[in-house]
Amino acid sequence: MHPLAERIQKQDMRALARAITLIENEDEEKLSLMSDVFSIQKQAHYIGITGSPGAGKSSLINQLLTFLRKQNLTVAVIAVDPTSPFSGGALLGDRTRMNQHFLDPGIFIRSMATRGSLGGLARATKDSIRVCDAYGFDVVLVETVGVGQSELDIMKVVDTTGLVLTPNSGDVLQIFKAGIMEIADLFIINKADLPGVRKLKSTLEEYMMIVQPEGWEPPIVQTISTEAKGMEELYESMKSHREFLYETNKGAERRKQQLQLEVYDLIREEIWRDVKGEIEKDEQKLEVFQNPDADPYELARSWFREWVRKGE
Repeated sequence: MHPLAERIQKQDMRALARAITLIENEDEEKLSLMSDVFSIQKQAHYIGITGSPGAGKSSLINQLLTFLRKQNLTVAVIAVDPTSPFSGGALLGDRTRMNQHFLDPGIFIRSMATRGSLGGLARATKDSIRVCDAYGFDVVLVETVGVGQSELDIMKVVDTTGLVLTPNSGDVLQIFKAGIMEIADLFIINKADLPGVRKLKSTLEEYMMIVQPEGWEPPIVQTISTEAKGMEELYESMKSHREFLYETNKGAERRKQQLQLEVYDLIREEIWRDVKGEIEKDEQKLEVFQNPDADPYELARSWFREWVRKGE
């Protein structure tokens, strides 16, 4: 077994942080480490929190952390942030709204840069979730970067996705667009002390009447994160959804779909890494990049075919 995997199994926090760094840096040991980590994962509840910027996702998670710790549950938070144009790291760093939890040994918070990845997540998010699971956390919370309707990757990596909306923020005008609404397992109306809650709730109910979800109808939970209100109802809804997943065929189908997508993504990453390595070892190919008028389609096609022939 990989040394880091052994230390993670013994709940070594430094090994956990080191493993995630190794994953983010696409270290050559990544696949062997993750294979060992996969063998010791412990079925934590993976929960995703997504929504537009300003919806209060970080504040909501902060209050949810407080509630979960009162239930004696241990929690890991993967907070995906925009990439710094200077350092390449997470722009916001460790979330300042969660700083009261940093010294709690039952909580692990890690900010992660998207590094150009679309879909609201970093490429390393899924692997980092698994590492936190293997460590033994009861709940793994994932906060997406907050880029609006492109945040669809969250459904590929978590059990339960909560979509955070706020009254009178323009969300009402956007929610009927395809994509972000369809991945929600529950709707969270945050800042529920503001005017417009009834209108937003009514709009969500109308939406569900139109789409007529089969099996699981996403509940609508109202929260006020600044006052820690609605946390119990929120977590109970999340638990109910997880029970639904593990007791029905719908849940089994989702897990099969997630496995298929993950395998394809891993294969794509391995091919990309290998092809890129071959290109960067060839001085003549690198010289071609100096010509801005070179045909990228022809280059990609010919170089990929050359890479395939080398593997035969």
